[in-house]
Amino acid sequence: MHPPITYILLFCLLTSLLSVIKATLNLSLPYQHPNPEVVVQEVHRRINVSIQHRRAMLDIGGGCITGNPIDDCWKCDPNWGTDRQRLADCGIGFGRYALGGKGGQYYVVTDSSDHDTVNPTPGTLRHAVLQTEPLWIVFASSMLIKLKHELIINSFKTIDGRGVNVDITGGGCITIQYVTNVIIHNIRIFNCKPSGNAMIRSSPTHVGRRGLSDGDGISISGSRNIWIDHCSLSHCTDGLIDAILGSTAITISNNYFTYHNEVMLMGHDDAYLPDKGMQVTFAFNHYGKGLVQRMPRCRHGYFHVVNNDFTEWKMYAIGGSANPTINSQGNRYIAPPDPNAKEVTKRVDANEKNWVGWNWRTEGDLMENGAFFVPSGEDLNAMYAKATSVDPKSAFLVDQLTMNAGVFGAPRDDVGTVSFGNGPITTGGGEGRNTGNHDDDDYFGITFGSGTSAKLAPPTTLFSISLIFLVLYFNIVTINGGRFFMLLL
Repeated sequence: MHPPITYILLFCLLTSLLSVIKATLNLSLPYQHPNPEVVVQEVHRRINVSIQHRRAMLDIGGGCITGNPIDDCWKCDPNWGTDRQRLADCGIGFGRYALGGKGGQYYVVTDSSDHDTVNPTPGTLRHAVLQTEPLWIVFASSMLIKLKHELIINSFKTIDGRGVNVDITGGGCITIQYVTNVIIHNIRIFNCKPSGNAMIRSSPTHVGRRGLSDGDGISISGSRNIWIDHCSLSHCTDGLIDAILGSTAITISNNYFTYHNEVMLMGHDDAYLPDKGMQVTFAFNHYGKGLVQRMPRCRHGYFHVVNNDFTEWKMYAIGGSANPTINSQGNRYIAPPDPNAKEVTKRVDANEKNWVGWNWRTEGDLMENGAFFVPSGEDLNAMYAKATSVDPKSAFLVDQLTMNAGVFGAPRDDVGTVSFGNGPITTGGGEGRNTGNHDDDDYFGITFGSGTSAKLAPPTTLFSISLIFLVLYFNIVTINGGRFFMLLL
């Protein structure tokens, strides 16, 4: 017989380790960050630095700084074209480590055709993206690429359309499937249609038969370290950007979305549990005319929605099911005239009893024309709350931060205006409404000094967890046939 003190000590040990065990066992995907709030805090720090730099440059009457940390990282260099790969160092959020083709050779696309999906012509975009080595893909001139079937991208590729106008349309459009480290920058993607039931090459050594594609603008499946930046997307058959089947470490930033129904789907289906490890940052995007819903629609996972401009939706802006975490910060939401569509959020196929514990929060969002966000679940993470001294004021900078969303230099039909013309826009009484000073010198109300750093929880290896379980089992199995241990879990 074990003395009672043994059971008490083991009970205390087990309860103290439960949170660590659960957190570790929840890491279901490679490259899933163990503490997403650390990534959120780093995004805030990067934006604060750019905003403060912008204010300093305005005070001395010069500079091109916008406050957008991605653009300010490379665009102010007049000679950026001599070092295009610097872009790979400018990412933020969960997809910030996407290398694309950094360190690889430049591949210049000279041929806009897409005649052969099995043996693509050298010089075409299809020939470039299927190579195995890292490549930084650029374009010799402006071009319209009409795809015959879906364009399957291999790992470690950057598609860089800066300096020219590159339009992609046609069958299937862009597929990122079971690969890693892809950057797509400054590309217009539109009118993507289902296609397939054809042989398509995905690498120099592999050709396979593909079924019918959905007609997504960009389809991300089972992939990680993906960054979609400064693209303009519209008029596709299915989603403009969809990420499913255990994809993670993704940033979708500075994009311009228009004229589409189901804009973005994040997560395969409610029963696909690996998507619990999906982590996506949505930053500085402009959601413009003709959009209906899914900006995004999320399952499982963690989704940071920061400093986006939502100027139109017909049904809702952000939706979800299967208990996703949605962290909305510093966005502007302008509700439509329809009195039945003022709510920003939608819990899909769930009643309040089911979703009341889901962690959906709004922080510093600006609600206009009667827009309102229905929060639920936990309060702000303790670490972030501790670092915050006053209410954030971020949403008042959305115009500045999203002014260049989409491909550079492309015409935009709702810049600086509200898409809806049925009456004046008024500030609503939704959650997260802010009033008062709009100065940008104290972004989010936080100044992250050199002495402030986010700390990760101490790492726990599978070996140590296994050892704990073994020790606990052999010490407690004699109690009620082992059921006591199971009851604690």
